[in-house]
Amino acid sequence: MVQQQLLQRGIEEARILEAFLAVPRHLFVDEALAERAYSDTALPIGQGQTMSQPYIIGRMIQLLRPQPGDAVLEVGTGSGYQAAILKHLAGRVATIERLPALVRRAAENWRRAGVSGIDGRTGDGTLGWPGPESFDGIIVAAAAPSVPRPLLERLAPGGRLVAPVGGAVEQRLRLVERSADGTRVTEHESCAFVRCIGREGFAE
Repeated sequence: MVQQQLLQRGIEEARILEAFLAVPRHLFVDEALAERAYSDTALPIGQGQTMSQPYIIGRMIQLLRPQPGDAVLEVGTGSGYQAAILKHLAGRVATIERLPALVRRAAENWRRAGVSGIDGRTGDGTLGWPGPESFDGIIVAAAAPSVPRPLLERLAPGGRLVAPVGGAVEQRLRLVERSADGTRVTEHESCAFVRCIGREGFAE
């Protein structure tokens, strides 16, 4: 998976590749899907949600550029797989998910994979993280019609936000970089995510 889906497609950063190697993807899917866990495809995880294909996770993390010591917020915990990879790359990892059953399942998946220290909570991720905390990196794992304003307000100076932005069927990865000179927005490759449901996202 790492060789064919990441390295050969331009994700060459050693830290990212090592993080993927450190997290056993098959522990984050149903046992019946374990033999497909490392394939180049999204996989269902229940509740109408999916785990993204390895490449798109790697690409979003490549755009995010998490550094040791960074505080990173993930919107859309899902299976917990992406948060587990982020924990190998950043300092603090907080993740918020609107579906309580997935939050519980992600916690169990982290336990089985031997990953600790992730702060997972249930809530409307389009409204950001509860409390005043800001983040060096924010990664949105579901499609939004635009980047939710509350997330932009939580992005620290020098921070980066990555989100799939567009319609309910197809989106493009959008990178927002905040610097002393203002905010820079760039768009990258097309993608297809489930909808980000919430007050600042799609209606349920």
